[in-house]
Amino acid sequence: MTAPLLLGVRHHGPGSARAVRRALGAAAPGVVLIEGPPEADGLVALAAEEDMRPPVALLAHVVDEPGKSAFWPFAEFSPEWVALRWALEHEVPVRFIDLPAAHGLAMREAEEGGGEGDADVRVDPLRVLAETAGYDDAERWWEDVVEHREGDAFAALGEAMSALRESYGDGGHGRDAVREAYMRLQVRAAQREFGDGGGVAVVCGAWHVPALRQKTTVAADRALLKGLPRAKVDMTWVPWTHRRLARASGYGAGIESPGWYGHLFSAPDRPVERWLTKVAGLLRDEDRIVSSAHVIEAVRLAETLAVMRGRPLAGLTETTDAVRAVLCEGSDVPLSLIHDKLVVGDVLGEVPEGAPAVPLQRDLTRQQRSLRLKPAALEKELDLDLRGDTDAARSRLLHRLRLLGVAWGEPATSARGSTGTFRETWRLRWEPELSVRVAEAGVWGTTVDAAATAKAESDAVAAPALADVTALAELCLRAGLSEALPVVMSVLADRAALDTDVGHLARALPALVRALRYGDVRGTDTGALAEVATGLAHRVFVGLPPACAGLDTDAATEMRGHVDAVHSAVALLEDAELHDRWRVVLRTLAVRDSVTGIVRGRCARILLDEGSLGEEEAARLMSLALSPGTPPVEAAAWIEGFVGGGSGGLLLVHDERLLGLVDAWLTGVGAEAFTDVLPLLRRTFSAYESGVRRTLGELVRRGPSGGSAEVGSGSSRGFGEELDVGRGDAVVGVVRLLLGAGAGAG
Repeated sequence: MTAPLLLGVRHHGPGSARAVRRALGAAAPGVVLIEGPPEADGLVALAAEEDMRPPVALLAHVVDEPGKSAFWPFAEFSPEWVALRWALEHEVPVRFIDLPAAHGLAMREAEEGGGEGDADVRVDPLRVLAETAGYDDAERWWEDVVEHREGDAFAALGEAMSALRESYGDGGHGRDAVREAYMRLQVRAAQREFGDGGGVAVVCGAWHVPALRQKTTVAADRALLKGLPRAKVDMTWVPWTHRRLARASGYGAGIESPGWYGHLFSAPDRPVERWLTKVAGLLRDEDRIVSSAHVIEAVRLAETLAVMRGRPLAGLTETTDAVRAVLCEGSDVPLSLIHDKLVVGDVLGEVPEGAPAVPLQRDLTRQQRSLRLKPAALEKELDLDLRGDTDAARSRLLHRLRLLGVAWGEPATSARGSTGTFRETWRLRWEPELSVRVAEAGVWGTTVDAAATAKAESDAVAAPALADVTALAELCLRAGLSEALPVVMSVLADRAALDTDVGHLARALPALVRALRYGDVRGTDTGALAEVATGLAHRVFVGLPPACAGLDTDAATEMRGHVDAVHSAVALLEDAELHDRWRVVLRTLAVRDSVTGIVRGRCARILLDEGSLGEEEAARLMSLALSPGTPPVEAAAWIEGFVGGGSGGLLLVHDERLLGLVDAWLTGVGAEAFTDVLPLLRRTFSAYESGVRRTLGELVRRGPSGGSAEVGSGSSRGFGEELDVGRGDAVVGVVRLLLGAGAGAG
């Protein structure tokens, strides 16, 4: 039999891809064999369709456990992709000859289960060859010997890999012996079948070439394959991205600069000039001043650097140095943008509709198309107005996918600063791994709606805490899962009735109230939810006073957070009776000595802000809390609760009676006690804005107005006792304009 044509390549190497195309055109083989899973043989025809646009990947996953999966990515400049397209264009049979994914995935599971994996240290063939040639950068060596030179390097690479295999054996790639035995068997079978039809061409990683040349018997190769574990797998094409081709993303055979390599492969001539023109266009889009003269000078500098460094052509290092010096004026800040957008790139491939897919993926694709939500590798922000049917449907889809664990979109804060319940903001980015998440979620149903409903019902039953169930109820309302709500609400009512922990109840209430608000926005019937929320609020009111007594510092801080959360939740409930009862609870907590200081101070502050506590009463409570009989640490905790947070400083600025009380107490604290209270006070006052802290310092330094006002006497220091009507009238027009009411008189 004629020896096969072995084309050893670098995965995703544009120089190897061009060489493969030339070699196949010259040899005109009768069959093309490619390193890859043979289960994909039935999918190769899809690569010829117009809708197939690389980068793409073959995805194999275990049928019963889709999370156990593997990818085989292909870029436009991948030698394997070039060989595949050449064979399809010339109507030459093409097959994949690597170890079947059915064995590979089963072997991985067995290795993980037995605690045995591949060797900790693996040989990087390109790095070893680069170091041998005196290079400290494997990418630069590869560019110099392959990418920037004409001609084929298959023979030289084969000899180099043979020398490496003699020195390093399998190089730490323990499974390669089995893979190469299978490949040799497939090559022999192809030689028997196509021996008289032009010969056999094999496109594989250069590392495997010496093993495929090795003279072994069929029996020896079959012995290596005997008894291999096997799993039932499905395979399909999925979109891939340049970002996932990069080594930084964790793909073992990746490259550092897929965008640059794609440019080298596609540029018909003058690659440096064309690259720097792309860079200039990107910088201009970012409103940076870049002229044609800048580009010309950058090209000259890159070429000069290549000559000085002894390189056959300017590479990525030289062009980057030229861009930094000329186009970026020595700054590294724009280089990160260039690296992200061009050197790596945000290209997302496409696969045809005819590619195999689980039913859930097909339903998702249909909804993406109908809602005009096209997946993209580049992160983008999406603002939704839930009053519109299309945006409401988009919101439901994104929330359902999050419930299923498909994190295509993440809720974000709007750049417009909108926080209304009728608006949502999402950050969307499609990653190839999400195809696996979709396949995993397929066990819950064949449509997104059905799968999310089943998953929500299951999560509700299995939820470990009451707060988890309330959060799930909120998500169901946002996702429009009306069929799942009865089950979730039933579990919620049961958990709420049995849970006696006030902290658990307080954590659960805000999510319930938010669910009510979002349910109203979406027109969902939330009557049952309102009953549970009201009952939960009453139970919190009853249990809160005894729960706030005898707490240590950490528990007291956590309880203050619960009080704030419950207050915010009650404020959103349109129930006057509930509001009145909550004020009674707050007043009880504010005056009860057994309640920890930080909670008493916080309740007094809430009542003051609500107008339920007069200024005189607030000053009296502060005087009691800061009296000499109160331990300094407890008094400091009360201050933290009362004036803590961003707005507490403004309260002290505008009510100098309270500031005077704090000042008088602080100056009277003994030296030993001051060391104990200092961390609490520092934590309280550090939350204020710098302008507020500066104003407080000036007020304290100046002291009482005229030096005669007494603390707590009712006089105000630094402010007029009455409203200055003239100064107020001066800003009325501006305020009306800001409120959109016009500048006319009201």
